[in-house]
Amino acid sequence: MPLTEIAVFGGGCFWCTEAVFKMFRGVIMVTPGYAGGHTKNPDYYSIETGKTGHAQVIQVEYDPTIISFKQLLTIFFTSHDATTLNRQGADIGTQYRSIILYTTDQQGKEANDYIRELNNTSKEGGCIVTEVKSLEHFYEAETYHKDYYERNSSQPYCQLVINPKLTKAKKELKELLKTHGEE
Repeated sequence: MPLTEIAVFGGGCFWCTEAVFKMFRGVIMVTPGYAGGHTKNPDYYSIETGKTGHAQVIQVEYDPTIISFKQLLTIFFTSHDATTLNRQGADIGTQYRSIILYTTDQQGKEANDYIRELNNTSKEGGCIVTEVKSLEHFYEAETYHKDYYERNSSQPYCQLVINPKLTKAKKELKELLKTHGEE
């Protein structure tokens, strides 16, 4: 069994980020949850108040011999707008902020270097507002959030919000996609 690593990303609604990250080689497991705040044992309803300090995030378990943390950063920044503060589309509030919660100092350094590079090369002029900090606690979301897209792909939110993100990621990052039959 290969040694795996953990990375935690928040890029808006975790239904979206979970669906996107599950498509890529080397990603072993994606778990929606809450992190980055101050309230212990938060739940979906407390998160939605915006008072817990937590963001909707995904915990990504990955095999670094197949996919690098830098490639995960590429997926993350391709799949959401990291220039909007506390907002992704119609999802508004600190719980939808762009955030990277690193689990190793190396991940923190790579994330900050990547953001600096994006800011220095941006042609659009939008500054990255992604928060980068060490992961203190990850709280797994309620069971009904796991695999949400797979179970609800015909729902309007999935069709209008998640499908375009999946299409974009498939087009722009096709070399990293899992092949047919690959888990």
